[in-house]
Amino acid sequence: MGETISEMAQAAIRHGGNLGRARLMFPDASEPWIDLSTGINPHPYPHSAIPASAFARLPEPETADYLKRLAALHFGAPSARHVTLSPGTQMLMPLLAQTALVRGAKSGAVLSPAYAEHARTARMAGLTMREVEHVSDLIAHDYVVVVNPNNPDGRIIDRETLLRLADSMHRNGGLLVVDEAFIETGGAESLADSVDRHALVVLRSFGKFYGLAGIRLGFAIAHPDIAAGLEARLGPWAVSGPALHIATEALADGTWQSAMRLRLADEARRMNCLLEKAGLNGVGGTPLFTLVRDERAKALFDHLGRLGILVRIFDERPDDIRFGLPGNDAEWQRLQAALLSFDHPSKV
Repeated sequence: MGETISEMAQAAIRHGGNLGRARLMFPDASEPWIDLSTGINPHPYPHSAIPASAFARLPEPETADYLKRLAALHFGAPSARHVTLSPGTQMLMPLLAQTALVRGAKSGAVLSPAYAEHARTARMAGLTMREVEHVSDLIAHDYVVVVNPNNPDGRIIDRETLLRLADSMHRNGGLLVVDEAFIETGGAESLADSVDRHALVVLRSFGKFYGLAGIRLGFAIAHPDIAAGLEARLGPWAVSGPALHIATEALADGTWQSAMRLRLADEARRMNCLLEKAGLNGVGGTPLFTLVRDERAKALFDHLGRLGILVRIFDERPDDIRFGLPGNDAEWQRLQAALLSFDHPSKV
């Protein structure tokens, strides 16, 4: 596999959202920190009070079954039998790679650049993984992952292309995983209604759009045979009572969802204008994050870090820097001041 378990474990912590690591890097930074290093909605869903029983008792199967039915309706899945609940989509990634291995997969590929955990967890499961840049390069493999819309650049692959890829995987005994973590804000067409193709699994995240990543909830949408296999390996009570309570409210709240999509679209436009005024041009993204490509990315990361603003850079793509959304006007003003005070010359 090329990497040791220790090296892969270290790679797992190099993601956004690690304020402890940021404080070690910038011990004299201004407080409080503004964390723009993730694509998590800074305006979390305003759920009702969680009943004490959700903490004190094991979750009732009926509660999980109800959320599956609601999720199937919300995501457009054929039925609740096609839905698996998980404590975050992160937990599903190695299980899906193992599923592919059981099906006889020999090699895998991720359409890159993409969320690094797909490749890392598949390698830990025992698959050889390549990172490729063109959809046509995926067909040679039998475990394939496409993030749509993509993180970090917002790239969108059209529905028909993905369905043709799923059919190709099915003919060859492979498996296509489409990670739709950022699809709630629009742009891409979901494949959740097409998972009766045995070679297709769709992942949906809860924490990003609803701004509640800490409750750890995700969904796999797949043919019932695959969904049942994932559920069996996750075991009983995989999702907590508080997560079930919150998600049941949130998925049913169409009014909040519609208003939030409009708000995030407005704030994405505000971010693009702010970056443009600072001489930085976005090259992609979604309403939850904007990707900038600039040769001064590392210097800008350091400048913002010293001012207590954490953004996301990428070891493998040193010119890329990603900005999430501030949570309030005070944070927007701090970011604006920090960007306008950045005075680092371009490389000659």
